[in-house]
Amino acid sequence: MTGRGDRSRIPLVAVLSANSISRAGSSLTLIGVPWFVLETTGSAGRAGVVAFCATLPIVVSALIGGPVIDRIGRRRVSVVSDLVCGLSVAAIPLLHFADALDFWMLCALMAVGGLMHTPGDTARYVLVPDLAEHAGTTLARAASLFDAVSRGARMVGAALAGLLIALVGAETVLLLDAVTFLTSALLIAAGVRGVRAAEPRKAEAPVSLRAYRTEMREGFAYLLGTPLLLAVVVMVLFMNGTDQGWYAVLLPVHASAELGGAGDIGLLTALFGAGGLAGALLYGAFGHRFSRWAVFTVCVLLCGAPRYVVAALTGTTLPLAVTMALSGLAGGVLNPILTTVIYGTIPDELRSRVSGVITAGCELAMPVGGLAAGLLVESAGVKGALLAMGGVYLLATLSPLVFPVWRTMDGAGADGADAEAGDSPAPAPAGEVSSSGPCTPAPVPGARTPRPSES
Repeated sequence: MTGRGDRSRIPLVAVLSANSISRAGSSLTLIGVPWFVLETTGSAGRAGVVAFCATLPIVVSALIGGPVIDRIGRRRVSVVSDLVCGLSVAAIPLLHFADALDFWMLCALMAVGGLMHTPGDTARYVLVPDLAEHAGTTLARAASLFDAVSRGARMVGAALAGLLIALVGAETVLLLDAVTFLTSALLIAAGVRGVRAAEPRKAEAPVSLRAYRTEMREGFAYLLGTPLLLAVVVMVLFMNGTDQGWYAVLLPVHASAELGGAGDIGLLTALFGAGGLAGALLYGAFGHRFSRWAVFTVCVLLCGAPRYVVAALTGTTLPLAVTMALSGLAGGVLNPILTTVIYGTIPDELRSRVSGVITAGCELAMPVGGLAAGLLVESAGVKGALLAMGGVYLLATLSPLVFPVWRTMDGAGADGADAEAGDSPAPAPAGEVSSSGPCTPAPVPGARTPRPSES
């Protein structure tokens, strides 16, 4: 427990700053890599293959990384993750400039970055409850701030990506992305030093295959035994899969064929991010007055499917820009709700391993989403692919209307989330717990809808 005299906001500010810089860099990758692939290969199918290679390791690392994060230490995992991701991204343009980049090398480098991306994200994410207490603020405020800052960073990163690609090329944008990862690593290394929750847990059993199996089984058992978390994972799985197809293939191909190119991708993604930032801030200010379930149900229906339909039926930027801004506004409400519910449902001692299982489940369809989008474009055309992926998104987001378990989100995590600043979280009643790990809407590797992904 952190005493009142030991409270400091520096670690929380360091994590927020590092995460925002890393997210801005991820937006550069989100736009820069698909555009680089389309420019160098001219193939939507190959763009889908690169997306598959980038996201499959994310699922694997999320699945197996939870048990090891606490042993190595959340601070160390975050730093190493950013360093490896930065080096793998930097290698792409450097090899290209040297005329030594084969397609398989691009896929391999994206796979390495994907393998290390999620552990770093998870390590920062699971620190939020401890750093909120360390700073003397409430979990609800810290979670909303974490999401709002991340969304703002993605918005700025997306706008810069589109502008910079048009001005200096996708290769230079990827080099800038590498710099953001290195900066994030330095901030975490210096700003979170000495925070007990960020250091290795000495009491944990040595890493072994048996220990892995035991702890992963605990994570799966907790998820499967908590119907609301399971419902979140299943729905977000489909949302993230279709979002990956949107950002990695459908939007770049649509912008190249019908809109104004990379600049329009940056504009549309930035508008989506701006709407998400506004939505997160509005929910943080007024969300406590309304039913979580009601707000979530309306917003999840508006955040995804409409943009696919508008893109399929129009060939100009303005209608899609308006839709993206409104969809982002709705999507921005989702993460604070899911974050509060999840943090308030998982006990601290299970946070990393359950978070890993949840993240893996939420991201399970992402490799398939990017690959499927590329194949659909080549077989059914851009319009057919947009309508098909939008239909999947709509069916997934009907879940809160259909299944009664979603209504229990109004009571999930109320104790820990609503504690007043300056107070320790109230003890959880029997059968409930006080905090959790990641799973909130978003677009990924840089743009998911519930992290579930990043809307």
